[in-house]
Amino acid sequence: MEQSIQTKSETLLISGGHNDPLLPKLIDAINRARVIDITVAFIRVSGLKLLFGALCDALERGAELRILTSDYMDVTDPQALRELMLLKDRKADIRIYENDGQQSFHMKSYIFIRTHDNNFIEGCAFVGSSNISKAALTSGHEWNLQVECSAPIETSEARQFQAIRKEFQSIFQHELVHELDHIWIDEYIKRRKTTQLVAVDSEQPFELPSPTDIQLEALQALQASRQKGYQRGLVVLATGLGKTWLAAFDSEQSNSNRVLFVAHREEILIQAQRTFVQIRPNAKNGFYNSKQKVKDSEADIVFASVQTLGRREHFEGFDPEHFDYIVIDEFHHADAPTYRNVIRHFKPKFMLGLTATPERTDQADILSLCDNNLVFERNLIDGINQKLLAPFKYFGIHDKFVNYDEIPWRSGKFVIKELENAFATHQRAKHILTHWLELKQQRTLAFCVSKAHADFMANYFHKAGHKAAAVYSGSIMRRHEALNKLEQSDLDILFSVDLFNEGTDLPAIDTVLMLRPTESKILFLQQLGRGLRLHHQKEYLAVIDLIGNHKSFLIKPVVLHNVHSAKEAAHQVASGNGQLPDGCFVNYDPEVINLLEKMTRPPKDTTLKQKTIRRRNSIPDRRSKRQQDKIADEYQSLKTLHGYRPTATEFYHYLNEINKPFKVVGEQFGSWFDLLATQDDLSQAESKVVQKHGHSLLKQVETASMTKCFKMILLSAFLELDGFERPPTTRQLAETSWHILKRQPELFAREIPASKKDLKPDSNGWHSYWKGNPIKYFSNKEDDPFRLEEGNFICKETVTPEAVVTVHEMLQELVDLRLEEYSCQYKPS
Repeated sequence: MEQSIQTKSETLLISGGHNDPLLPKLIDAINRARVIDITVAFIRVSGLKLLFGALCDALERGAELRILTSDYMDVTDPQALRELMLLKDRKADIRIYENDGQQSFHMKSYIFIRTHDNNFIEGCAFVGSSNISKAALTSGHEWNLQVECSAPIETSEARQFQAIRKEFQSIFQHELVHELDHIWIDEYIKRRKTTQLVAVDSEQPFELPSPTDIQLEALQALQASRQKGYQRGLVVLATGLGKTWLAAFDSEQSNSNRVLFVAHREEILIQAQRTFVQIRPNAKNGFYNSKQKVKDSEADIVFASVQTLGRREHFEGFDPEHFDYIVIDEFHHADAPTYRNVIRHFKPKFMLGLTATPERTDQADILSLCDNNLVFERNLIDGINQKLLAPFKYFGIHDKFVNYDEIPWRSGKFVIKELENAFATHQRAKHILTHWLELKQQRTLAFCVSKAHADFMANYFHKAGHKAAAVYSGSIMRRHEALNKLEQSDLDILFSVDLFNEGTDLPAIDTVLMLRPTESKILFLQQLGRGLRLHHQKEYLAVIDLIGNHKSFLIKPVVLHNVHSAKEAAHQVASGNGQLPDGCFVNYDPEVINLLEKMTRPPKDTTLKQKTIRRRNSIPDRRSKRQQDKIADEYQSLKTLHGYRPTATEFYHYLNEINKPFKVVGEQFGSWFDLLATQDDLSQAESKVVQKHGHSLLKQVETASMTKCFKMILLSAFLELDGFERPPTTRQLAETSWHILKRQPELFAREIPASKKDLKPDSNGWHSYWKGNPIKYFSNKEDDPFRLEEGNFICKETVTPEAVVTVHEMLQELVDLRLEEYSCQYKPS
């Protein structure tokens, strides 16, 4: 490779302003560099925001990054310094020149080096007048000299470049230079003066962002919820309406000193940390994940990966009451065991669940984790109607060259390799290109099923004369570089795989091309939401979506038309009478309309798989086979709609919406898990549990009589205390049950008699009351599922160690169902 390197040396002037800004040249250099050295007199939030993504990508690919700034004239934003700590957490070397008042610090240099096998290839430096601020990098009259050199290093420009590097090294090790840390930032905030800022920089001093109208409504609702006594709450905000900003605003509003933010992807955590830094610049923050484990004393706000913190050896290292405020982002994932571990362990003053999922049936079980407290909800339609999101024009194109009936469907998803083979054809690619050329705007983000599929599509479009690239984890072109090229019109279309579903702001995207099935409403909404951000160059979002012959595609019209069933959506598509947000438009190929109608018709042969299900109380032989088929069809419709096996609570709400009581499940199949067995929707572990416990322990919980909610609160406490592994004492059960009830103030007020409301959770009076009911009524009779033994509440059935987790999860599903059934009696219709 070195033999192909040509000698290159030149010095250029970048004059700044709108015609020759420095920013694009910096971004391009960062994207290609192996070594990055930056020194500037001051850094503003506005400028760091423009470079941050590229710098993160550089660190991710292993680049070395060193940044030196100063407190000269107190211009540097403390918020920017907090954000620099995020880069430091990722192994960047961040230092601060602490001015002693004797000598000014006013240098600006950006140095970049490319290497191959640790050998120098080329260097580039920008030296001049641009600090890191939006004005200096984009529109200000700033002069910067660009010095470039390539191997071999024998030119005068090369010597200049080496001199710049040498001087950087010298100032980087100056005696007044210190490693940046939160303690230094704290002291800087205390002594900083802002009176002179406008005189030295064209930008106004950084001002804290303010909430949008929707966020203000949500903040008021959250405050009111806490005043009622709720300790948990769920907020549903469509993608683009600022869930993370809301969490930061509310943590400040609630005067919470110690905050935990939990998510499942590092990208979401980074974005959240940057948001909180802007709202709460005085707070120290840190990460808790597989690479970094900030100690509880080192940070006011901790951003944690649930994959790490959700493990017992990690969450038990924190006192349950350490955090005042906990945020669980993307709360639709919260039913996973790792999330439940975090939720069970910590006892904050308030826990906020956040999700963009709009439908009540999607929230059924996760809402129980927030004590059934849906605080606030605004969906995609609300966002568009309030002009906080861009309107869309949707085009449903017939995916006529793929027969989805021939592609295996397993566990609610297509087999990726089979999809990849079906998609990578020139015939289909030509079909896509034709419609894209007709309907696209300026900047397109395309969603593909695999890396091979993305590469195939990018190559096909490139050969057709269009500027196209593929980006995914491990791709040659990095995410931020690709997005920058797309925004700068250096790319027409970007084919991606799983990089832009969550946690990424892409306001310049004006066309979304959906080339793969989306097996759930959540995924479809996330992908749609990538293009709904407002942008000054975007009038609307064009959505080009390929629709094939499989029920999973019914998700699309259900979401777009904001209805509850595929049948209703197909009817609205066929009639053209669907309700859409302001300024929105949908158009389907005639073949797609026919497909949608066909897929919502019941199949001619709906024979259930014949299964022998052993049960203690057999269902009468004369039960209606037709009724069984109808319930099974409804179950499959909901499963297709969600893209996963629905929970009992989700199916309960779905049946209610079509005016069917959930009790028909027991009448026709015996129990909820028996229904799942007929649909082949039990795992091997679950099937074993059903065989051993399905018609004793699980059936008793599913059918237990309830004049109050106490039995299910008791079982919630039993599960929270890991009762199958460590049988709790009645006192432990009583105290935990009190806390569970207290988190739900309306339930506490309605269910607990006035004479008991003032009892403390650890008091003898409360213990005695709870022993009388419900402990007694779940452990007194011979056929009750529990027994009392030396003050411990013990399950009568032996649950083997390997089955504990499965039994726990299945029982939790039934407890959630029974509590929701009970609570719905008191909810307004």
